[in-house]
Amino acid sequence: MLSDRQQEIWDFLVDYVGRSGYPPTVREIGEAVGLASPSTVHAHLANLERAGMLRRDPTKPRALELTGNRRTEPVSASAEARKLPLVGQIAAGGPLLAEQNVEDYIGVPEPLSTGGEEFLLQVKGDSMIQAGILEGDYVVVRRQADARDGDIVVALAGDDEAADEATVKRFFRENGRVRLQPENDALDPIYAQHVQILGKVTGVFRRV
Repeated sequence: MLSDRQQEIWDFLVDYVGRSGYPPTVREIGEAVGLASPSTVHAHLANLERAGMLRRDPTKPRALELTGNRRTEPVSASAEARKLPLVGQIAAGGPLLAEQNVEDYIGVPEPLSTGGEEFLLQVKGDSMIQAGILEGDYVVVRRQADARDGDIVVALAGDDEAADEATVKRFFRENGRVRLQPENDALDPIYAQHVQILGKVTGVFRRV
């Protein structure tokens, strides 16, 4: 199920591709649905991609392939949201969801929750803006201890096993070490010998 805004964007994509034979640009999508911020459009496209509705190539402006069903049911305003724990400080080796680490419980739109063991983390900084993940956004994280190359993960990383700074980055294995790649051309990747993966990012949303 998609949110009303995601359904609106999806319907526009299907109509545009059907008429033109190629996908619209991010600016065209924003103009069509009344979103002035390209970053907000990117965030919605990222959620559609995670839902399996489309595939994107972030290096090209129109490299977008529709892969999902042509229509899905939007989430109704009364749909019951699943409440997930918002994790604050994360310490290496400690129980992630210990009571002292949980700052709040927040209702998450149904399409963003897979029903497994999940938690929320509020994003700090602008290292993932090109993936549509902005400072202050909430990421939905599915608990898992491993990841595939290219996954966006929440991880503890550092030069030793005492690393306690959680970071949201794209994960790659490289020459016996891990590269945590930001989605921001202005920032350098993080190379670390010791990385503890806390989970994979499966969704992103912002509260208004």
